[in-house]
Amino acid sequence: MIRSIPRRTVLSSLVALSAAFALAACGDSGEEKAAEAAKPAEPAAPAPAETAAPAKPAVAAPPSQGTVDMAKLLEPGALPEKSLGKEDAPVTIVEYASMTCGHCAHFHETTFPALKEKYIDTGKARLILREFPFDPRAEAGFMLARCSNDNYFAMVDVLFKQQEAWAGVENAKEALLQISKLAGFSQESFEACLTDQKLLEDVRAVRARGEADFKVDSTPTFFINGNTYKGAMSIEEMSAIIDGML
Repeated sequence: MIRSIPRRTVLSSLVALSAAFALAACGDSGEEKAAEAAKPAEPAAPAPAETAAPAKPAVAAPPSQGTVDMAKLLEPGALPEKSLGKEDAPVTIVEYASMTCGHCAHFHETTFPALKEKYIDTGKARLILREFPFDPRAEAGFMLARCSNDNYFAMVDVLFKQQEAWAGVENAKEALLQISKLAGFSQESFEACLTDQKLLEDVRAVRARGEADFKVDSTPTFFINGNTYKGAMSIEEMSAIIDGML
């Protein structure tokens, strides 16, 4: 169950929340170990000139960690879906993310651009992004993205790219305000967004549904044509999954 946070603390907690809490937001499903394993290894000693380097093996598709009913997954929720790509694309990707999750930010900075170019923009895949905030700062980030209307994905992109500038600082309210002003918010519209109780409840409802109905317990979690994958994946791993579905 998601702990209820009074309306007034959503805005005030952006100042009070400790950096340690804000950044411990990716869950505990082993993603930390996966991230460590993904770090580049030390360079190997060069092979002798006369020895040809072996061909790099193809990346295997990561194993699915379960399945969900796609019809149920795509049923309307508390908030309108935010998606990219054609609705009739052969592959549908539903991502649950938290704005304060470092793994989510890494995925959106490194894998997402290539995913968009290779699959979303070509009509092969559709991406639906759903909110799964772990703390008030993540809730605030998603609320601001929702208040951006047609600029939802642009705001998400900026907040992920500048995550270190607001998610772990002492006064996240001021940091988020400055970022929001660059996106066209005024002081008044910024505060109005973050004190919109209905929007806050709807964002929490999206998370509650993901947790209760689809067993989301960490971020990022992906459902690709109903198959479950937890943790940030490389474009090679996602390609191996998607290509097998085309």
